[in-house]
Amino acid sequence: MSEPTTQAVWPPGWSIQPNGASIAPSVIAAWRAIPVAVAGDCMGRSIGATGLRAYHPELDAVLCGRAITVRTRPGDNLVIHQAMQMAEPGDVIVIDAGADVSQAIVGGLIRTTAQARRLGGFVIDGAVRDLLEWAEGGMPCFARGHTHRGPSKDGPGAINVPISCAGLVVQPGDLLLADADGIIAIPQAELEALMPKVQAHLQREAEIRAINASQGGNPQRVLAMLKAKGLPV
Repeated sequence: MSEPTTQAVWPPGWSIQPNGASIAPSVIAAWRAIPVAVAGDCMGRSIGATGLRAYHPELDAVLCGRAITVRTRPGDNLVIHQAMQMAEPGDVIVIDAGADVSQAIVGGLIRTTAQARRLGGFVIDGAVRDLLEWAEGGMPCFARGHTHRGPSKDGPGAINVPISCAGLVVQPGDLLLADADGIIAIPQAELEALMPKVQAHLQREAEIRAINASQGGNPQRVLAMLKAKGLPV
């Protein structure tokens, strides 16, 4: 399916823009091995979605791919269907549905489509339904809540525009990274420079973990930090 052109004039509340730039498979594979907590530490420890939970059963599942952003009226999923048709294999559908959980906007039928199109998963600031189907696994999904009440398909909505999803700012084309700990978005322009910092952080954590395991912690390190605060220890 061809993508819309940016020259189109959209009615109020509507906008369908092209997907963000592709991310090389090798880059996605490298970031898939990075824990969200480590990436978040290297990005200031204050970035990430809050209040969402996993609806897939695999605790070790990692969601990592290009973000296709969606902003929709609470309880309506018309533009979500279009976003899925625009998405490529591995892409992640990231949805700002206003944190509303009174009507589900993604369910088992959408899950089936996503599997057929080999999408990377969903991050939804809204509600899902058909929990038994999500419990079958194979399609990562993070959402704010769930309900049996289904969606409308009236719009309006927008695709590939900047959104805020559960407190996380996501631009179209960002790398969306999620695991059992949380969810973050990394701008493509920052991926190359951030990776060495992440690798160094992983090395520091490995060294600290080894000391903690062999010595039951590092009292000298703790004392040094306390003294740096001016405490008489």
